[in-house]
Amino acid sequence: MAWRDTLPPVRGKLLRDEPLGPYTWFRVGGAADALFIPADADDLADFLKALDPAVPVTVLGVGSNVIVRDGGVEGVVIRLAGRAWGQVSVEGDLIKAGAGALDSMVARASAKAGLAGLEFYAGIPGAVGGALTMNAGCYGSETKDVLVSAWGLNRAGERVDYDLADFGYTYRHSEAPADIIWVEATWRGTPDDPAAVQARIDEITARREQTQPIREKTGGSTFKNPEGHSSWRLVDEAGWRGKLFKATGGGAKFSELHSNFMINPGEATAADIEGLGEAVRADVLAKTGVQLDWEIRRIGRK
Repeated sequence: MAWRDTLPPVRGKLLRDEPLGPYTWFRVGGAADALFIPADADDLADFLKALDPAVPVTVLGVGSNVIVRDGGVEGVVIRLAGRAWGQVSVEGDLIKAGAGALDSMVARASAKAGLAGLEFYAGIPGAVGGALTMNAGCYGSETKDVLVSAWGLNRAGERVDYDLADFGYTYRHSEAPADIIWVEATWRGTPDDPAAVQARIDEITARREQTQPIREKTGGSTFKNPEGHSSWRLVDEAGWRGKLFKATGGGAKFSELHSNFMINPGEATAADIEGLGEAVRADVLAKTGVQLDWEIRRIGRK
């Protein structure tokens, strides 16, 4: 990995062989060949422009919906964290936020400003960049319902601007190129009483706490809902709720509280967690003929 000796100078943090487990909700996975936490968008753009185009780049958000494999991640992992990436502002009926802002922060800001439509973000355990990438949603609403536009940087460090229509959103999917690193998004809310908006957020938060294992080492929803089916029900009926699966470590299982949420009970490896997901996919397909597709990203070397 001679390329690591000639990495461009940065103003942010640039770490070699940095373990990624602590940056993810599952708390598993190997190291990044290099981890870059840019100081701001200009720092990121300059780095991408100077970086050898042959070096792979992977973006890691808050690590809530990802499995980092035990072999680590090749190339440079970029994590958008810190004040420059988490700003949220409101002007009129428009809400703007950096790609590193938590979705829940966007929901709270919209409530404070008396803007409805973004309450569902309170139920998504991720950041804005991930929401843009996968058309994140829950409880009947999706990013595409409120997004106006976003901008980011491509692999060459050039700015790209996207309006809503450019994303080509479908269920948990975007047609935008995978190499775009989102920097900022803009949504439009609908004027409403701040107390009413906050009450709906409180309801979503309470519902999530009652039905999801949010205090466990988890990764959010494991599988997308197949058309006409609920993933949790398919996992449950196949007998996998609470059943421990081991590949190379202490084992992983689907939560007894919500059977579409995998959890690391303590000493799981990434191989345990991904292996559990693949075992369940195969079992459900064999028993029902229904294909479960991953919602959680899996990155890195096995």
